[in-house]
Amino acid sequence: MGIGPPAASPPYRIETPRLVIRCWEPEDAPLMKEAVDSSLEHLRPWMPWARYEPQTLAEKVELVRMFRGNFDLDNDYVYGVFEPDESRALGGSGLHPRGGDGSLEIGYWIRADSIGKGLATELAAVLTRVGFEQCGLVRVDIQVDPENERSLRVPRKLGFTEEATLRRRLPPKDDEGERRNSVLFTMLAAECATSRCMDFDYVAYGPLGREL
Repeated sequence: MGIGPPAASPPYRIETPRLVIRCWEPEDAPLMKEAVDSSLEHLRPWMPWARYEPQTLAEKVELVRMFRGNFDLDNDYVYGVFEPDESRALGGSGLHPRGGDGSLEIGYWIRADSIGKGLATELAAVLTRVGFEQCGLVRVDIQVDPENERSLRVPRKLGFTEEATLRRRLPPKDDEGERRNSVLFTMLAAECATSRCMDFDYVAYGPLGREL
């Protein structure tokens, strides 16, 4: 089965009481760089891309442009996560077409000085709801390194089903390393309404800034 876009494209902007989740824009490059650069020790064990950091500001601008272009073309949906006044980037997330038609996979990272506040849980819950309520998905997936205990708690807390440990599915941590195992969590559309995802409210906006 080929991988195609969801029935409806994800929102360009999502607001919760504590977060703004939206497309990265080129002018966000300094905020992205500051969030990543201040969190490298925290990110490197789990995020393979972090081993190529720190990047220059020019490289971050090009990365953000690529993220936005892929979002506009319905190829991949990468979000920045910001404080409500958007003065600081708190992390990154996305809805990624990795599991076949009718599904998207949530990824997430939170900057080092903002962990332990439940932000990843809130982020994953809201994107799960968005996937079902706005995009018409059949299934939402989350894959986690089995050694990442903090990240494993997020889908477990929200009521995702732990389906399997998939062997050698995640990229290696370094150039000489082996691919890593992943724990696959899933939630089906019919399961969302009785899950803890419903504890987290949001407002979503389309590309013209209109509420969906």
